[in-house]
This record gives sequence, structure tokens and C-alpha cells, in this order.
Amino acid sequence: MEFHKELQRTIRAMTCVVSGAAVLACAAPAQAQQASFTVRLLTPETALKAAQTALAKCRAGGFQVAVAVTDRMGVLQVLLRDRYAGPHTPDMAGAKAWTAVSFRVNTTELADATQAGRAQSGVRHRPGVAAVGGGMMIESGGALLGAIGVSGAPGGSEARGQGDDGGQTPGGHGPAGPSLPGRRLRPGRLQYGL
Repeated sequence: MEFHKELQRTIRAMTCVVSGAAVLACAAPAQAQQASFTVRLLTPETALKAAQTALAKCRAGGFQVAVAVTDRMGVLQVLLRDRYAGPHTPDMAGAKAWTAVSFRVNTTELADATQAGRAQSGVRHRPGVAAVGGGMMIESGGALLGAIGVSGAPGGSEARGQGDDGGQTPGGHGPAGPSLPGRRLRPGRLQYGL
């Protein structure tokens, strides 16, 4: 009789273990689905094309620049530096792209929001933050894919060709060149910018 009771307890315990394992096995896929998500990422080919397009546009405006493209996590995917771009431009372009993707905002907006005396001004003092124009998020279908940073051309409306001088030259600059510092190719003279 004693043996029979011990056998029943062992069978019940094994049944509980097997049932528990079956429940866990069934729950694992459901839990795994809830614990993971899918993200869209830039392909290296797309990142390279974006960098090449930005470089070509800046060249057409007479600026020698560096262009950096990061993925959505801020990891550098592409870095292009034109031959006469200043030595600081690769680091600055990467910092602008990283800042845009990290804060999920174009750096011109961040520059405005972090001016001295504003609530977010401390952000400017974080390592690696470039709170100046030239960094933009790359988005598609509402998803953040990465960011692009350009260094070596003047910022703001001038860099986008929206200057108010009638746009006599590419980039919206008059014959005298940009009013903001930038590296612009003109006979006998080079200028530097962020």
C-alpha cells in the first residue's frame, strides 16, 4: 500500500512537470513575439547613394564637404570627404548625423531648442552632441532609418539654396559668396565652416 501511494505521488509530480513544460513551450513563442519587434534599416547601398547625392549637391554649390550617414542606432555606415574639405569635417559630419538620430530631431531644431537660458541648454554639453545645423534624420513611411550629417558648407537656409538674395549662384549665394563661413571654391580663396 505504501508503495502504491508513493507511485501515485511520483506520477502526479511528473504530470505537473510535464504539464508545466508544455505550458512553457506553448507560451514561449507568444512571449517571444511580444519581446521582440521588427525595424527597418538602411542598406549600405542606400546610405552610400544619400551621401553621394549630398556631396554632389554641395560640390555644385562650390563647397568642399564631408558627409556622414548613420543607421538608426547612430552607427556610421558611410563617410565621404571631398579632397579639399577641412580636416575637422569628417568628425563634425559624423557628430551631426549621430546627434540627429540620437535625439530624433534635425540638428537645426536642436540648436534652437538648446540655446543658452533654455530648459534644454545642457544637452549641448553632452559628449558627441553637435547642436548646429547640418544633421538631418532619414525617414521613410514614418520610420526612422538613420541620419545624414554634412560639414563644411554654411548652414541654415543658405545650405538649402533658399537664400533671399535672388539665388544668383548655386546655393542661393550672390556673387560675393556666402555670408556665413563655409568652404566655398572660388579662385584664389577658400573659406572654412562647420
